[in-house]
Amino acid sequence: MRKAALLWLAIALAGGAGPASARTPVVVELFTSQGCSSCVGSGQVMADLASEPHVLTLTFGVDYWDYLGWPDTFAQPAFADRQRAYMSHFAQRDVYTPQLVVDGRLQTPALPADKAEALVREAERAPHDPPDVAFSGTGRVAVGGGRAPKGGAEVWLIRYDPHEQSVAVKSGENRGQTVVEHNVVRQLVRLGGWSGRPKSFRLPPSPSDGLVTVVIVQGAHGGRIIGVKTA
Repeated sequence: MRKAALLWLAIALAGGAGPASARTPVVVELFTSQGCSSCVGSGQVMADLASEPHVLTLTFGVDYWDYLGWPDTFAQPAFADRQRAYMSHFAQRDVYTPQLVVDGRLQTPALPADKAEALVREAERAPHDPPDVAFSGTGRVAVGGGRAPKGGAEVWLIRYDPHEQSVAVKSGENRGQTVVEHNVVRQLVRLGGWSGRPKSFRLPPSPSDGLVTVVIVQGAHGGRIIGVKTA
C-alpha cells in the first residue's frame, strides 16, 4: 500500500509540474466584516484586483465585530485565527478590518486602493521557487520536494465561492446598506506540515457544491506563501 502511494505521488508530481514559465499567482487575502463601517468599499478593491492576471483574491469574514449588531453571515472563528497569526507575524498590536495581506509577505489597510496595488506589484517582483503541487482524482493532493522556509511550512486547503455575494445588512453600523463581496472563503483547513520532502494529503469533503478548491503552501504561523495550486 505504501509503495502504491509513493508511486502515485511521483507520477502526480511529474505530471503536475508544468512548464517552468508557469507563474505562481499573488495571493491577496482580505479580512473584513459586514458589520464594519470602514469595510464597505473593500469589496470593490478585491473585485478590481481579481480582474488582474496572476492575482488570486480571497475574502475572509471575521466575527469579532459581531457585537456591533450584525453577525457576519460568512464569518468563521478559524478566519479570525488566521488573521491573528498574521498579526503575530507582522508584530502588530491587534487585528483590524479591512486588512489586506499579500502573499503572507506584506500587509496594508484595504483602503485606499492604491496601497493594495503597490503591494501586489512588489510581491510580483519577489523571487519565487514553489514546490510542485498536484491533485489526484481520488481526493488527495501531493506537494513535491523543495526548499522549506525556516521553521517549516504548512499546507492549507481553501474553498471559496467564485460568485459575487450581495448581503443586505439589516442592523448595526451598516444598517440599510448592501455589502458586496468577492471570492468569499467558505472552508479553511490545515492539511498538515511540510518540511521540504514530498508528501501527500487527503482532502476533506467540500461543504457545498460550486466552490473552488485551492491548496496553499505557506511558512508556518502566518509566514510567506511559497506555493499555490487551484484544482
